[in-house]
Amino acid sequence: MLHKLQEISKRYEEISQQLYDPTIVSQPEQYSALMKESATLQPIAEAYAAFLLQQQRMEDAKELLAEAGADRELHDMAQQELNDAKEQTEHLRQQLHILLLPKDPNDSRDVIVEIRAGAGGEESALFAGSLYRMYSMYADKQGFRTEPISENATELGGYKEISFLISGHGAYSRFKFESGVHRVQRVPETETGGRIHTSTATVAVLPEAEDVEIDIDPGDLQIDTFRSSGAGGQHINKTESAIRITHLPTGMVVECQDERSQFKNKDKAMRVLRARLLEQKQQEQQSAIAADRRSQVGTGDRSERIRTYNFPQGRVTDHRIGLTLYKIDAILNGDIDELIQALITADQAEKMRNNYDEN
Repeated sequence: MLHKLQEISKRYEEISQQLYDPTIVSQPEQYSALMKESATLQPIAEAYAAFLLQQQRMEDAKELLAEAGADRELHDMAQQELNDAKEQTEHLRQQLHILLLPKDPNDSRDVIVEIRAGAGGEESALFAGSLYRMYSMYADKQGFRTEPISENATELGGYKEISFLISGHGAYSRFKFESGVHRVQRVPETETGGRIHTSTATVAVLPEAEDVEIDIDPGDLQIDTFRSSGAGGQHINKTESAIRITHLPTGMVVECQDERSQFKNKDKAMRVLRARLLEQKQQEQQSAIAADRRSQVGTGDRSERIRTYNFPQGRVTDHRIGLTLYKIDAILNGDIDELIQALITADQAEKMRNNYDEN
């Protein structure tokens, strides 16, 4: 690890010098590429520099401790300095292990989220609406932008299904562990007997694909137009601006009716189609990886129940990491950072264990 850190530190210094070179500054593409590489290496190089500083601090404290002799005050001061330096060194060592973990190439991307009502009828649709609101509020707190793509609303304000785009650097890194089956346990407003009902909704999180990654032959597409409509006849569009795209080789169907412009709806639908095809391509690649080398947190397996929202007990439990939080109202109001950070930490720990096994 130390050899790799030395190489990264040296490369970071080289790039830092090159960025001041007028000949490179005058070449936008090369300059931009170096800036991007610098931004990637900077946190590692800075953490390594801090690590070396703490190691030197440890050595200095050891020397002072040896020189203290019978001077109790000096001895205690040197011992405290040594203990602090050891603690900081270990903290930075763990941080460097995490920084050196392989990065998910999708982490910086925008993300398309699709929520579908599952078992539970109207109660499930209302829960899908609650999840949409939760994610929208969390995205807003993170400084991301949420943009609807398509929806199938119900009379009571829920959704049979809804898809939306979340834009912002690092959006996928914050939402990628939300894929799966979410379960809610509560007494529906329509329930006169006060019985607790269990309903589910599925969430799919797709990194938005770039055009160069997914090559779609226009001849493989069947594009249909239709009139937009909402629940109870609301938001009816008198022109056929809604778009339905069928990808003939895979049978994938994507609809978008959020915009009044047919062109904008087609553009959004194509973005969703590319994201789905990219996910399919990546899942095929991942299936070739041995199951015991795959992170238990990040499988994205939608058949598994990943989280339960229990209203009577006021708790939310993430079953993948065994975390239970008793603040269901705050969580459904978008306060999910504690859950997401715990999932990221668990994923990092799993990757670190895999790295140790391989080495």
